[in-house]
Amino acid sequence: MSGPVLHVTGARPNFPKAAPVLRALDSLGVPQRLLHTGQHYGEQMFEVFFRQLGLPAPDINLGVGSGTHARQTAAIMTGLEDVLAEVRPALVVVYGDVNSTVAAALVAAKLGVPVAHVEAGLRSFDPSMPEEVNRMVTDRLSDLLFATSPDAVAHLGNEGVPAGRIHLVGNPMIDTLLANLDRFDETAARAAHHLGGRYVVATLHRPANVDGAGDASALVKALHGVAAQVPVMLPLHPRGRDSLQRAGLFDHPGVRVIDPLGYVEFLGLVRGAAAVVTDSGGVQEETTMLGVPCLTIRPNTERPVTITHGTNRLVTRERLADEVERCLAAGRPQTWPTPPLWDGGAGARIAGVIRQFLDGRS
Repeated sequence: MSGPVLHVTGARPNFPKAAPVLRALDSLGVPQRLLHTGQHYGEQMFEVFFRQLGLPAPDINLGVGSGTHARQTAAIMTGLEDVLAEVRPALVVVYGDVNSTVAAALVAAKLGVPVAHVEAGLRSFDPSMPEEVNRMVTDRLSDLLFATSPDAVAHLGNEGVPAGRIHLVGNPMIDTLLANLDRFDETAARAAHHLGGRYVVATLHRPANVDGAGDASALVKALHGVAAQVPVMLPLHPRGRDSLQRAGLFDHPGVRVIDPLGYVEFLGLVRGAAAVVTDSGGVQEETTMLGVPCLTIRPNTERPVTITHGTNRLVTRERLADEVERCLAAGRPQTWPTPPLWDGGAGARIAGVIRQFLDGRS
């Protein structure tokens, strides 16, 4: 092995996925470096996750900050090119589908550095989603493709990826959830937010829901329909805050907008919810494991396993209030299916494949 494994993270969803992989590789004695691009930054979007998940401080922080997709991706690529020339990693590991992921894959591929993609093969088949473009490009450039579910393996095979590159390993984000399960305190969450009865948690930030004035207005109307039945706790992502505010989000007393929460606090709140309303991919997975009814306001999902083996349902904005009413009437399920290999061992499986790959190149 000519150099360390370089992990590239950039946004909140990356951190719970990276943590078990870093720990598992460390237990195998594999030299590693951790790079944070700074795509998400600040206490609640970055620092609290590293602290709560026991992640080491990044060895390198590019500090790129916010920007359009093109500007942010370009800034990450420029910074990474210099880092890869200096560090000369044996492998670059990227996570999920954010701009940092595709930027790192492009730079590494052009410099001849192998790439491993954790969470490969997920497809919404909706090219209007920037994340779908990021997923497809990253998978095309990757040498090791770590899939979280059988449907992802099938998508990669259909796209012509050689079977030897594809590894069904399970979901490392679920490793992190299961390792921290005892810390998700719904009683503390209720006390912190003065919640006595049932409530719904909402997380919404996708461009299709919050960018356009018409979309934001329709989403706010839907959330007000939910708030007429039960309080809605909305940790609001900076993205889309202005458009939702202009659409009247704050006009209903039942919608309680709060700042983004840390990993432990957020999942404590989710664990006690009657239902979750989201457009986030990761939240679909977390609710699947926690047994919380999840209503995803999207026409599609790249995580269909959360529907077939979980508690997730796709809904329209127009039907949201009715679907929440149905959830409230039905109550929380007592039992529910969970996807294969979502068992807390994904990090170790990924580390084993990486160790074997590196040994084969030494």
